[in-house]
Amino acid sequence: MRVIAGSAKRLQLKTLDGMDTRPTTDRIKETLFNMIAPYLYDCIFLDLFAGSGGIGIEALSRGAMEAVFVEKNPKAMACVKENLKRTELAHKAATMSADVMTALYKLEGDKQFDFIFMDPPYGKLLEKKVLGYLAESELLADEGVIIVEASKETEFDYLEDLGFTLLKTKEYKTNKHVFIEPAGRKEIC
Repeated sequence: MRVIAGSAKRLQLKTLDGMDTRPTTDRIKETLFNMIAPYLYDCIFLDLFAGSGGIGIEALSRGAMEAVFVEKNPKAMACVKENLKRTELAHKAATMSADVMTALYKLEGDKQFDFIFMDPPYGKLLEKKVLGYLAESELLADEGVIIVEASKETEFDYLEDLGFTLLKTKEYKTNKHVFIEPAGRKEIC
């Protein structure tokens, strides 16, 4: 796994051995960032279930002003911190070794995020729990977008009930990215 573009381009990132995390492949990461690249500069990025931190680090490398990494696995968080140091992006990052729901509660009122990215363990409905919290939260900036990495089988038919709109879905061989915004947002153009 490596940083694809930006200030830390081509630097290799450390990942955890074993099956505890599923690092996003370079090809999928590149596709994701090609879609959001125009909106990254000076944004504030939240990387939930951060694993080794590859997504948030890519955002920082490509111009995000700040990223917060949330990961409860101590070995994974050590990996995040080592990768931030290796890429020389630690000065733009904050790390939280905590359960995602606890971290969201602690972040409330502190800042708002332009992008909230989450890649929760598959099949446990954690994305639904987080989206339920975010529906009542002030953490998403006015023009912010939530991106969920999920298995292809994961359903999001409850979004409207939570007050969200599905912007788009990008499917890959084994998983997908789902782009979500609050419902009723006015289009400028």
